[in-house]
Amino acid sequence: MHYRNLGDTHVSAVGLGAMPLSIENRPDEARAIATIHAALDAGITLIDTADSYHWHADETGHNELLIARALAAYGQDTSGILVATKGGRGRPGDGSWTVTGTPEHLKRACEGSLKRLGTDVIGLYQLHKPDPAVRFTDSVGALAELVGEGKIRKVGLSNVTVDQIRQAHAILGDDLVSVQNEFSPSVRDSEPELRLCAELGLAFLPWSPLGGISRSSLDGPSNLGTGTPPKFAGFHQLAAEKGVSPQQICLAWHLHLAPTTIVIPGSSRPETICASAAAADITLTPEDLARL
Repeated sequence: MHYRNLGDTHVSAVGLGAMPLSIENRPDEARAIATIHAALDAGITLIDTADSYHWHADETGHNELLIARALAAYGQDTSGILVATKGGRGRPGDGSWTVTGTPEHLKRACEGSLKRLGTDVIGLYQLHKPDPAVRFTDSVGALAELVGEGKIRKVGLSNVTVDQIRQAHAILGDDLVSVQNEFSPSVRDSEPELRLCAELGLAFLPWSPLGGISRSSLDGPSNLGTGTPPKFAGFHQLAAEKGVSPQQICLAWHLHLAPTTIVIPGSSRPETICASAAAADITLTPEDLARL
């Protein structure tokens, strides 16, 4: 596994996006824990979660509790694992997502996450999404207060704009270490945010990093077949040449875009997170990147 900086912490260049382990169509707990353990075995040291990663209305924090149980059952030293969680969103149980970014809510959410994760301090706490009904600087200010109280070490943002990153950076300084926005071959809207993160030395964590790439063949070489080439045929063709999957090429592409990028693909099976972890070892040449 290769490692990158997340603030003053070194974490694996490929992390585990744990959301699929707790939302709709989630696996049973045995497979979910096996997936987390497989990630750790593969050298992954970053697990991304949120208090809103759950399915039913009465199970807030399902994903955090699951991760805590998995780490406790691992049987090896987990002190080097960074669990990054988020606050500011909710799930009423009907499939929708809510946004609540008041300082009071964020502080309560942080307290709940601390209890569920069984820790005195959260290594990375992220504002899940700006609340349009709350001044952004008020939400960020609450996170700054939590840093000052010693309840969180570092702060991350999610689903934010360039202007919001700059505002938060002015408030938090070195305590702001990451931005998590949607970014993939098919969703490139956050390229300005990615570039700003590289400029400021902030980690950029693309969510849904495999958008636009077929979800088949994650565990083996690509096979385009004889039909119409997919929209992102270059990923499939290069995967076939290198004997890996298109998804692995996609994750490697992310890692080559900027030295501050850390990918957090979601997974619900041990074999898929192991395949994702292996993407960190794929080297893409300038010619490969030009093709993609």
